[in-house]
Amino acid sequence: MLGLQILIDGFAISALYALGATGFTLIFGVSGVLNLSHGALMVTAAVIAWAASGNLGAGSYLGAACGIAASLVLALATYGGIVRPIQQTQAIRNEEREIFILTATLLWGIVIQEVVAYVFTSNAKTVLPIVAGVVEVLGVRTPRNEIFTACICWVAIGLLWLLVNRTRAGKAVLAASMNPRGVTLLGIELSGIYIAVWAIYGLLAGIAGVLLGMFLGVSSYSVGPLTASAFSIVVLGGLGSVSGSLIAAYVVGYLETLTAYLVSPAYRAIPALLLLVAVMYVRPRGLLGRL
Repeated sequence: MLGLQILIDGFAISALYALGATGFTLIFGVSGVLNLSHGALMVTAAVIAWAASGNLGAGSYLGAACGIAASLVLALATYGGIVRPIQQTQAIRNEEREIFILTATLLWGIVIQEVVAYVFTSNAKTVLPIVAGVVEVLGVRTPRNEIFTACICWVAIGLLWLLVNRTRAGKAVLAASMNPRGVTLLGIELSGIYIAVWAIYGLLAGIAGVLLGMFLGVSSYSVGPLTASAFSIVVLGGLGSVSGSLIAAYVVGYLETLTAYLVSPAYRAIPALLLLVAVMYVRPRGLLGRL
């Protein structure tokens, strides 16, 4: 029974990681940015959803929408207020921009974390689930919300795939990730593509954060582990590779679930980080390399 429970729980948490990592990989693939405030966006979405649905009595659906909207706003603020000014300034040399962006987004994430802790306290919070009750799966009682979480994650990933591969705007995003200069020669503004990609990222991070808050609960202390997990996933899968990130999300998700059940939840992130170090030595490009 324990093995089946790990299988079910691991699938749900891996789907959450896959959703969050997909957005993380998307902005790196298109704009070349590793956003180290990723965990802060997810936590903010969950906390806002908790506050709106519980404290303000907005209900689970409206509360979830408020959380996702908060993540969207923060994502656009991260790009417009942190990333873009660094990319455009002439005071920083081109070869130093990446480290400045990494540092700036890391500090921005810490600022968000401290604001969340100050306004809402650092206590763990669980978002009011949209789907209540439990269901029995092969003899294992599983919350319906857990199955709902996995389904919503894969629906969102599927819709993103359709957007990127079956629409004109999505093909422009793909082209920008492969040849930004070629896109500008076609008369397409890169700034508009970047804003759209960051908006999509904010929505994906918000959905993942709200669902995580319903599934496991979050606190301001979750910011670091969530960012570390996302970073581990995109590096393990291969920077810029969406399919690699999806595979890596399940590797990391199941490693963390196994550690939480068999060792201690406090150490759940350690095996994935050790695996990341090993992969960087053996295969620096990750599982599928960079697109």
